[in-house]
Amino acid sequence: MDHRHILRALSGLLIVLFVAMISTTVVSVALPQIIGSLDGTQSQYTWVVTATLLASTASTPIWGKLADLFSKKLLLQIAIGLFV
Repeated sequence: MDHRHILRALSGLLIVLFVAMISTTVVSVALPQIIGSLDGTQSQYTWVVTATLLASTASTPIWGKLADLFSKKLLLQIAIGLFV
């Protein structure tokens, strides 16, 4: 790979990392207000965080298998589109 391709690959990885970081930030900032407006408890807040982590962990192998079967670039674009 030449320098240009390395920079493109690195920038793509950094964009994915940025989207993941923004996702975590949005959830951590908005969740207390959402739970508060729904008159939720601390226990329900914990369940939401646990469910989010479990869904992320369970979906990782699925995304990996789909990346083996289909285009990685297309799957990345779909994942970012779902986030947006």
